[in-house]
Amino acid sequence: MVSSDSSKAKMDASTKLLTNDGPSKGFIPASQRIPAIARPFVSERALKTLDLVEKFVEEECIPADPVLSTMIGTSTATRFSAHPPILEDLKDKAKKLGLWNMFLPKNHFKEGAGFSNLEYGLMAEYLGKSLVASEACNCSAPDTGNMEVIAKYGTEEQKRKYLDPLLEGKWRSAFLMTEPDVASSDATNIGLTMKKDGDGWVLNGSKWWSSGAGDPRCEVYIVMGKSDPENKDPYRQQSVMIVPASTPGITIKRMLSVFGFDDAPHGHGHITFENVRVSNNLMVLGPGRGFEIIQGRLGPGRIHHAMRSIGAAEKALDYFLARANDPQRKPFGKFLSEHGVMLSRIAQSRIDIDAARLIVCNAAITIDQGSAKTALKEIAQAKVLVPKTLLQTLDWAIQAYGAAGVCQDTPLAYMWAHGRTMRIVDGPDEVHLMQLGRNENKRGKGERERIERHKQTTEALFKKYGVESRDVLEMNRVRSEMPTKAKI
Repeated sequence: MVSSDSSKAKMDASTKLLTNDGPSKGFIPASQRIPAIARPFVSERALKTLDLVEKFVEEECIPADPVLSTMIGTSTATRFSAHPPILEDLKDKAKKLGLWNMFLPKNHFKEGAGFSNLEYGLMAEYLGKSLVASEACNCSAPDTGNMEVIAKYGTEEQKRKYLDPLLEGKWRSAFLMTEPDVASSDATNIGLTMKKDGDGWVLNGSKWWSSGAGDPRCEVYIVMGKSDPENKDPYRQQSVMIVPASTPGITIKRMLSVFGFDDAPHGHGHITFENVRVSNNLMVLGPGRGFEIIQGRLGPGRIHHAMRSIGAAEKALDYFLARANDPQRKPFGKFLSEHGVMLSRIAQSRIDIDAARLIVCNAAITIDQGSAKTALKEIAQAKVLVPKTLLQTLDWAIQAYGAAGVCQDTPLAYMWAHGRTMRIVDGPDEVHLMQLGRNENKRGKGERERIERHKQTTEALFKKYGVESRDVLEMNRVRSEMPTKAKI
């Protein structure tokens, strides 16, 4: 936990590094754009930090994105072994500004920067506008979720050996759950075996879409496997272990592309385990507790993705507006912004993004007031709605740019590829919708009974006041019995 004196010192120092343009130049800082419904839950310290995050991302990170992409090289070997110095420079700047490990919520963890889920959510929106910003602040996935797992469930020994280097930004990590041969959206299908052998466990199987595994600094995996396949309770068959990436028997077979993008240097690995021996003291929480741990991890992870996606949607709208007002692009003699269909799309994008932000804020506040478990509905709502909002905004922005929108000349195509994966990672939309639908449908019987009670009460009121119940539009007209009109 960061002390108040330390926080103030960093804030004073950071003010000298970054200056606000001020309202006089048409700039409204992030702290003044928070939704009114969320403002009472945000501390003054968080407001100041939010403005710093915005300035850091706008002035340091976004301009650095193309430089970082160029510095990682072109060949596969180079791209997945690169560690550009610009990244460490940005991390140093972020630390000096006090923008470090903001993601660990203060009501659940002592290791973080002392912010709530809502406060971090507002900050993460701005991190989502840059490729490098999250890592520069040590707030990037999958490290955030992995750090939460160790901080929440790990032993003191596990924390000191594996959590501390991650918190310091010295290591990166990977999360290994999804498998190529089963329907991994149902975690009970996970097949990587964990067999007890003496004072340890032997792991065999394969994982893919192991995000972060390609980074040369990735030193540790959080691995889910099946340790008790005969257990009658399907939710007690799984366990989670901390596995050092250098353990013999582990092979990164290949890296997987995302719509043709390799996401180097961290990437997404296809990894095999062949007789991988892991010490018993690296079991997290205990055998059979895997499902519990994963549910605890994925809840915050889902909301983090949604938070960043709001920022990406804002960036997409920024590009849309820039194109719509480009004086060199005037189809049919008009700015794009003078064509009604474009203005309609701009307006709808603003409505959709603001609505999605409220859904995210509501989920974050619900977590803060309880836990991720008590906010399952709100998290699922955000997880489903926000990626769709992002993709629709990106689609309209791409359409405005035409051919330029689908090539490397703008970040929109890459943003779309990344945004589309958000409908799959941490549980596909269909799973969340099915669960939301089931829970909502539980009200069905009660609602039928309530509506029937209303009808019965209405009938009683008719009788009480001596009023006949009738349909005012009732006619009972029979054409054959009507008088025949006289012929002319």
